[in-house]
Amino acid sequence: MLSPFSTLRITLLTATLLGVAAVAMSVPGNAQAPATLKIATTPTDIGSEVFYAQDKGFFKSNGLDAQIQVISNGAAITSAVMSGSLDIAQSNIASLAAAHEAGLDIVIVAPAGSYSSKEPTTALIVAKNSPIKTAKDLNGKIIAGNGLKNITQVGAFAWMDKNGGDPSTTKFVEMPFPDMPGALATGRIDAAVIAEPELSTALAKGDVRVLGNCYDGIAKDFMIGAWFTTGTWAKAHPDLVKRFSKAMSQTADWANKNQAASAEMLTKYTKIEVAPGMKRTVYADKLEPALVQPLIDASAKYGITKATFPAASIIDPNAR
Repeated sequence: MLSPFSTLRITLLTATLLGVAAVAMSVPGNAQAPATLKIATTPTDIGSEVFYAQDKGFFKSNGLDAQIQVISNGAAITSAVMSGSLDIAQSNIASLAAAHEAGLDIVIVAPAGSYSSKEPTTALIVAKNSPIKTAKDLNGKIIAGNGLKNITQVGAFAWMDKNGGDPSTTKFVEMPFPDMPGALATGRIDAAVIAEPELSTALAKGDVRVLGNCYDGIAKDFMIGAWFTTGTWAKAHPDLVKRFSKAMSQTADWANKNQAASAEMLTKYTKIEVAPGMKRTVYADKLEPALVQPLIDASAKYGITKATFPAASIIDPNAR
């Protein structure tokens, strides 16, 4: 039987060891290190959530160390994700649908920018004095978008189709957004699909006018862009998918409520100047297949892909 003195010594020793353990656990250096994510996005409002998440600490609070790259070329982004150089990246749904149809192992893990007819950030424009007044007037004309077989072409064709025009008679050409107003003024093109911030800049100069909110031809509300990775990576890192998805949901909620603050970050990271009155991207705070489906369907209808497919088939089950 232990003496009272021996019992006291054991009690004090146990308390000391427990105290040391508690202190050790509270030291930041002993906490689990955040997981590194290699992320890429385009220098656009649609894909800028990751910058806001970084600035506001949403990545950090979800145990993520985000290493963000800005890449303008969508094909380069997809190639880097497929090769494993990037973990997660942002692209538009039309391009992701085409990649899926081509057999690439891609899955969506979080929503990016959405389109709303209440706050259209893209429009079909013509020169201010153009005789073109209706969709039918575009028959046989030259229309420009920022890429061939992408969302701008889908939007132009869908709007024409919905409003009495015949998109099959048009010639669709590729042109950078900043070059469109000048091309309209000189008659090199008859109409153009242009997005913010160039849309506000062009309208402010007074040389162009809006013919129609062309993305309304796709749907009144739908998802334009999404964050994606490979199916292989997502299956190997389900917890990281959940944490990234949660961070994007938190960021969407903040950004939609704090557009003045996000405008400063947008300019800081992308050099995009947010003009007064410029319509800003609305971000979806959860991943809904019903909002992904319209652009997939329209992409098939207007030749971006050969056939449509269920949006759920490219959404990772661990995404929110």
